[in-house]
Amino acid sequence: MDASLYDTRTYRDARIAATQAEYAWRDAAVAGMTAEARAAWQDAFRSRFAALLGGLEGWERPPLAPEVVETEACDGYRREGVVFTTRPGLKAFGWFLVPENCPPNRPAILCLPGHGVGVDGIVGVKEEEYHAEFALQCVRRGYPTLALEQIAFGRRRDEQAKEAGLGTSSCGRDSMAALMLGETMSGWRVWDAMRALDYLETRTEYVDPKRLAVMGISGGGLTALFTGALDTRVVASVVSGYFNTFASSVLSINHCVDNYVPGLLHLCEMPDLAALVAPRALFAEQGTEDPIFPLAAFEQAMAQARDIYATFGVSERFDTEVFEGGHRFHGKGAFAFLERVL
Repeated sequence: MDASLYDTRTYRDARIAATQAEYAWRDAAVAGMTAEARAAWQDAFRSRFAALLGGLEGWERPPLAPEVVETEACDGYRREGVVFTTRPGLKAFGWFLVPENCPPNRPAILCLPGHGVGVDGIVGVKEEEYHAEFALQCVRRGYPTLALEQIAFGRRRDEQAKEAGLGTSSCGRDSMAALMLGETMSGWRVWDAMRALDYLETRTEYVDPKRLAVMGISGGGLTALFTGALDTRVVASVVSGYFNTFASSVLSINHCVDNYVPGLLHLCEMPDLAALVAPRALFAEQGTEDPIFPLAAFEQAMAQARDIYATFGVSERFDTEVFEGGHRFHGKGAFAFLERVL
């Protein structure tokens, strides 16, 4: 008997390769559609995507009831610890960073960390090299910045994870609970990000609600991409160390269970999500030595995204950067891009 019949990788790779995505850009003939037909295609795709993440369109949106729980004057900016409600029985924590002498009507950035020490690692409260304190980089460039603690990281972990140590997440237990409830961790985090945008809209003394951006790395890159795809208030999305193909990244290399959405391959591949962000701005960066999001697949995804943006007639609203290094935030091209599009 052929030994390959016992090889689960052979089986799963064949199944993945044979899967026909309903909203695959290459098969959708979107280029020939009128603008109205293309918008209708996007609306249907967006609704199906929200349903797979856990039915986000039907989730209850309780009052934010925001609180500023601490304030500290820092070098060139003010840091506020803020708490607000995202779902019934669930609150989120974030650091709101305000540049010194910040004028009104500034574009604002929602920053989303990946796995590690949590939100403190992107604002300089704790050190974490791969995050490169990118929320601090935002506020030092003059942007009011909300750094959001994602569910299962940092302060928003269960007690078992907290007892295990600072960098231990509760992703496994929380993600499995979400799945058993018919939801997903991706959906939980995207919903929190959307509620964080609601919060930014309340900070009208600084924030222009018509110029909201999202930025994230790794697991935060997932949330940034998915949020940009679903929430049209986001005018620019920066995705670091994540944009790739599902087949070559989370389906070929061991990743946290928080990456997985049941049925998603039947809907789309990751590059197809650029068609939900367009015509709004999208930037993606990738290290040459990233071991978990392969460079060749990044380049494949970027080629498809470029085609999507060209079809929408807004090629200038998409850009990428490949930098020398591994799985980390870089930002040089990203910040130049944001300066241009915001």
